[in-house]
Amino acid sequence: MIKIFVDSGSSIKQNEKEKYGVEIFPLKINLGGKEYSDGIDLSLDTFYHALIQGGLFPQTSLPNLDEAQAKVKECVAGGDQVLIICISSGISGTFSTFKMLFESEPNVRVIDSKTAVGGIKILVNEANKYLSESLDFVEEKLSTLIPRIKVIAIPETLDYLHKGGRLSSAAWIAGSVAHVKPLISLNSITGRVEVAGKALGTKRAISALVAYLEKHGCDQNHKIIPSYTYCEENLYRLITATDQQYLTNMDDFDNLDPAIACHWGPNAYGYIFVSKEEN
Repeated sequence: MIKIFVDSGSSIKQNEKEKYGVEIFPLKINLGGKEYSDGIDLSLDTFYHALIQGGLFPQTSLPNLDEAQAKVKECVAGGDQVLIICISSGISGTFSTFKMLFESEPNVRVIDSKTAVGGIKILVNEANKYLSESLDFVEEKLSTLIPRIKVIAIPETLDYLHKGGRLSSAAWIAGSVAHVKPLISLNSITGRVEVAGKALGTKRAISALVAYLEKHGCDQNHKIIPSYTYCEENLYRLITATDQQYLTNMDDFDNLDPAIACHWGPNAYGYIFVSKEEN
């Protein structure tokens, strides 16, 4: 049997572990000189108060590697195989570190998701269909799905992505023009953050998000995951503007965990979905 592990860049909450059939390696968050374990000892309320009221900029780091290794070895010793689906190597060193950590273990497979948050949830749901198959089989299934996962969102500001090193200075400057709302995506090939488009004002930005969904053709075999940070208001406006055919296939709203929200900043919103074709 295959056991699935993810890091908290998946935005799978601790109380959702049973729902998704996973164990979670919490990323570390340094906030105001104090280290927290994402989703364990840092609530969203505390996090956003420090971010918005305190003006603090958090930094993220790898999960506790000793704890991760112990949990994985326990599963392997019990006769299971282990699949670890990591946040994109384009925005985190988690994949490369875990890859080296378990490279000599044939019963452990580490996957670079090339995505984050809801994109990892989509991969977990796919992997859960094949828990009795081999790791090679499951990896092949995921490898065909990864290039089709689209993450598209509008942040209130690009400052957090830039400060966290997830967005280049050139892209930050180009996307920070007054009243211009940049559409930010995760490139499903490189796994890096990029500017996918721009719109003048929130209303046109929402229309551009809807157009992006329609352009890439949503595969209705997979859920659309509406996501936001801190405030749901613009996400509701986005959903209201979205064609009814997509609404019936939407998952629950995902208020992103601090490890990801600290790079998007408050009041970001968007969709994660699977396109019909790799494009």
